[in-house]
Amino acid sequence: MTPTPPKLTSEQRALALAKSIEGRRVRAVIKNEIATGTKTIFDAINSDDPAIATMRVRELLASVPGVGAVKAEALMERAKISPNRRIAGLGSHQILRLREELALTKIEPTRGSLIVISGPGGVGKSTITKVLREDPRFKVSVSATTRKPRVGEVNGVDYFFYSEEKFQELIDAGEFLEWAEFAGSRYGTPAATVDQWLSVGKNVILEIEIAGARQVRQADPSALLIFIAPPSWDVLVARLENRGTDSPERRAARLELAREEMASAGEFDRIVVNHEVNQVIDEMVTLVLDFQRSGR
Repeated sequence: MTPTPPKLTSEQRALALAKSIEGRRVRAVIKNEIATGTKTIFDAINSDDPAIATMRVRELLASVPGVGAVKAEALMERAKISPNRRIAGLGSHQILRLREELALTKIEPTRGSLIVISGPGGVGKSTITKVLREDPRFKVSVSATTRKPRVGEVNGVDYFFYSEEKFQELIDAGEFLEWAEFAGSRYGTPAATVDQWLSVGKNVILEIEIAGARQVRQADPSALLIFIAPPSWDVLVARLENRGTDSPERRAARLELAREEMASAGEFDRIVVNHEVNQVIDEMVTLVLDFQRSGR
């Protein structure tokens, strides 16, 4: 006879639900920390958090950069760990064998994705990339430019500052993934640096103009192009007109350019509306992870 499950009060059900939600949050956090390299699987194994203790070993192993589900099962088999073993059930000898297997296994990081962020001036692209710089899964590409450094800007950090002659040499040598002229200066993305970061598993963000995004589409069809749009045209107009440093003529030129840029949104893979920065960041991270899981 199957035992009847105990009846719970509404308060007990609410507590159980809250505990379940918190457990999922804790497990998601530790997997993300392992995936980004801020913690190791052994940090999780040594944790005394019950939500982590009940996780399956293969679930944690699959979070290790360059492992994934298939390699995780092979590692566990060689370490003589049951496929369904949970963290709390690991013995000291199994943990030692797992550590040895991970040390012996050559783990190649999964290649990162190339992400282009573009959109009209004043839409908030720079604010978005500034936040993404703090996420270890992403690397914001540093552009090269022929314009003069502004006060406080550092060569190699804010931009690579080149003379017109040097910039042209790099163009002729095919060193740029994309380049364009804007406001009297030229800007470009060094291809070798981007490829270096992609090869070690970083998702590289290019914050570039529409013309540059089109060049990237031609050079690398696997790139994900995201168009950042304002909540409305009126909001964008207000942002551009509130720039106190622009003359009336400059504001008019910016508005005309913004109108042209908005018309190009359909050329992009995704359109993300910038209602609020944190919401945009969450949406973009989800887009990138889904993009990678789909195999591009």
